Amino acid sequence: MSAVQLRQLQREQRQFQRRSGQVVASDEAALCLLLRYRRHSDSDKQPATTDTTASTATTTAATVATATTTKRAGATSASVKLRRRGERQQRPQSTAFEMNNKNKELMNDIITNCKLKNGFGPGVQPAAATSPTKRPLSPDHPNPALPITESPSPAMNRMGWALRTLLVVDNSSCLKDRKVSGKLIRKCAPGTELVDWLVNLAPIVHTRAQAAGMWQALLEEGVLTHVNKEQPFKDKCFLYRFRLDEEGGAPAAGIPAAEDLSAANEHIREALSALFQRGPDATLRMILRKPSHERTPEELELVFEELVHIAALSHLSTSIKRELSSIIVFEAHAQAGTILFNQGDEGRSWYILLKGSVDVVIHGKGTVATLKTGDDFGKLALINDAPRAATIVLKENNCHLLRVDKEHFNRILRDVEANTLRLQEHGKDVLVLERVAKQRGQHSAFKYTVMSGTPNKMLEHLLETRLGQTVSGMDPFLDDFLLTHIVFMPVVQLVDELANYFHCDAHEEAQTPEDREYIINFKKRVIQFMQKWVMAVRHAAFEEPSVCDFIEDLAAEVEADPDLNEETSIIHNVLTQMARYQEDRNQNAGQKWKLPTNGQPICLFSGNATPSKTVIRPDDDIIFRVYCADHTYCTLRFPMHTTAELIKACAADKLQLNRGPDDLCLVEVKSNGERSVFKDNDVSIPTGLTLNGRLFVSVKDHLDALTPLPEQECPTEGVDIDLEILSTKELAYHITIFEWDLFWAVHEYELLYHTFGRHHFGKITANLDVFLRRFNEVQYWIVTELVSTPSLSKRVGLVRKFIKLAAYCKEYQNLNAFFAIVMGLSNMAVTRMHQTWEKIPSKFRKIFQEFEALIDPSRNHRAYRVFVGKLQPPLIPFMPLLLKDMTFAHEGNKTSLDGLVNFEKMHMMAQTMRTIRFCRSRSLGLEPPSPKSEGEVRSYISSFRVIDNQRVVTAMSQKVEPTRKLN
Repeated sequence: MSAVQLRQLQREQRQFQRRSGQVVASDEAALCLLLRYRRHSDSDKQPATTDTTASTATTTAATVATATTTKRAGATSASVKLRRRGERQQRPQSTAFEMNNKNKELMNDIITNCKLKNGFGPGVQPAAATSPTKRPLSPDHPNPALPITESPSPAMNRMGWALRTLLVVDNSSCLKDRKVSGKLIRKCAPGTELVDWLVNLAPIVHTRAQAAGMWQALLEEGVLTHVNKEQPFKDKCFLYRFRLDEEGGAPAAGIPAAEDLSAANEHIREALSALFQRGPDATLRMILRKPSHERTPEELELVFEELVHIAALSHLSTSIKRELSSIIVFEAHAQAGTILFNQGDEGRSWYILLKGSVDVVIHGKGTVATLKTGDDFGKLALINDAPRAATIVLKENNCHLLRVDKEHFNRILRDVEANTLRLQEHGKDVLVLERVAKQRGQHSAFKYTVMSGTPNKMLEHLLETRLGQTVSGMDPFLDDFLLTHIVFMPVVQLVDELANYFHCDAHEEAQTPEDREYIINFKKRVIQFMQKWVMAVRHAAFEEPSVCDFIEDLAAEVEADPDLNEETSIIHNVLTQMARYQEDRNQNAGQKWKLPTNGQPICLFSGNATPSKTVIRPDDDIIFRVYCADHTYCTLRFPMHTTAELIKACAADKLQLNRGPDDLCLVEVKSNGERSVFKDNDVSIPTGLTLNGRLFVSVKDHLDALTPLPEQECPTEGVDIDLEILSTKELAYHITIFEWDLFWAVHEYELLYHTFGRHHFGKITANLDVFLRRFNEVQYWIVTELVSTPSLSKRVGLVRKFIKLAAYCKEYQNLNAFFAIVMGLSNMAVTRMHQTWEKIPSKFRKIFQEFEALIDPSRNHRAYRVFVGKLQPPLIPFMPLLLKDMTFAHEGNKTSLDGLVNFEKMHMMAQTMRTIRFCRSRSLGLEPPSPKSEGEVRSYISSFRVIDNQRVVTAMSQKVEPTRKLN
């Protein structure tokens, strides 16, 4: 049915509603009945159409059959014409009578269908009009229409009361008394109208899906229910009512008192955001309680995204997680002491704790362990097909679990094993491949993808299958390998293996033509690999001298071997890239940086502004101070890659600490007094310090004696300027330009170094450190400016300016600064200033609420991920979230499985690293605003005045705006 037809039928249906008691067709099935009714009506007006044609065809078939039997074609033709003429004369009356009967039957079907769908209709239906019997859910499958708690929590109960109060007072309210199944049901409303009302009520709610999620959060706690308790909350014409009306706890009639209305409005303003945040989780739980066959593709994708971030499932492959998304079930148990299963029972399910805790009890031993949120249990009995080894008893009320049943679990394992191909050498697995599952909208030119393998075998498989031919489709294996090989195959080892493949003919004297062709093809693949490597990681490929030597050898071989003439252009391109890298390195040789003593960010020692896109290199020198417990200090100068052990030894010697190296440690002391000890083999120490952090050398036994310097509690030095005179758009523009240069300098490898630890690679993360420090600097700049402003009117103006600044940063797609500004405005020291926020116009408060919804961390920052997924480069992403994804992939998955590299883990990490590449795939070309004070703005945004001690900024906030005393 086309959209135009559907709208026409809906209009006809609404006209019919006014004539037949407000019956609502709630689904397309009813509209299809209406379509049939319309077609019959058209037939009634034009009797010579569909039904006449069908009857004529039947008559013609019968006549032709008669003619065939009697062998008289001419006579039959005449008889057919006479018979058709007679039928056409007799048909209209009978057809009209039949059409009227059919129309009545179809309209009765429409009315009955709609009434039953919505809970309307008489208590006793005729046999012909009864609704089809629903297949009951199995005892093990939860009903998504029922609450997950025995009684609502006080907060949700209060929220339900407040919403109901406002609905009752609203003159245009959808909350009305209606007749359902022959009974008068007080105060019920269709889901669609409840959604409409909530969207109009709250500026924080932007979509109907968000509103539906909020109502579902109330329904899952029993505050709201479907009138027949058969449906979860849906944005459809199903009827719902509040628990108060169901239990008779609300007054039967009348408008709530003025004080109740005032209290309800006040509570909605304060607590609606909490309900908004609960909506997405409630929607997910509702999906997980639906039967597998009722889950839509969009819902399955949503569940899969959640499963990816559950630690208990992190060891499973992506294909298994996708299978689990269709069969995993949510379970809730209200009472502590409930026995989930007993020792000796048959193992039927595997459980994952989402909320709460359980005791593990063994006969004769009692409680032997307590499992908490994130833990899983019960899988061993499924795998071994053995009885339960212990009894599981719920330790808390309202425990939430995910459940995977045995039959589904075993089927998934069988399917995965059937799609797995294992290559062995000397009786041991060396490469594990998995058949590529076809996914909607994606196509792979390869039937199998790599799951795990030895480094050498994976390289060989890559050279044989991913190079030397033109392939299309989605297959990231080559790119994954190039981005992550440093984890499992260091550069030196990789170059050695490539050299062995390239010179595989060095010891062979006699070669057949087939052998020669194979060898030449493999050499071409090695050359293509080098080109792909340089394109993927850029200058990082040339930092190891052995790589440059190998490239020069390849160039010489290509020049000498006529069979490799086709690869000449490729090797020349690689040589050009290498020459540019070496030229750039020579130009910036001897680059010297300093870490200012006043808490300012790292800068070039020359004192001039840091040139755009300046990369900090491992052999660049940096000048910094190291303190001891009495706050005396020494100034040191070392290359960036210097280890903490060497810095510690040199500082101890200059400060005359007469202790051996094993008795000393290098420590960062933060402005709040926290201490962080560096490992001896750690590198890039000065750039890794936090805002207002200082570097100390101390005896290990005397760490408690280390205290912050007095100036660490004061703002860092910056340009003193009146923010009100600066153009907000110009400020956002220069912040974006400045941060783009910092972001451009970060290499994808630095994410790996940061995640696995710099000391494992001996590599610096200085550029990433500086970029992350900038995020914290902007965040606490917002807080510092507001708590340092005693004038209420000026604070109000600053809040408005910062909200506009966030809007401009979002417009410029500088999401890192956008997050920093909004998080600064959400800091406790700022949100507690109620007098300031009360003066903010409602327009700005609404915009800020939208920004808070975008940075909402629920469901793994889903709102942000959906938003950024629609953007095109260039953009500056929210870097802390990318690092969180890297850390989750690292900590949730082993790097090695049975002696093989877990390449699925490498794929997960490469996906995040590709995000960095995508964001920078186009150059930044913003149109500058009309300059008003360009020089001042550039100087100001390069170094903000910042206090990062939360205790200090909170105290300053209380000083400029004391807490109100309640009367």
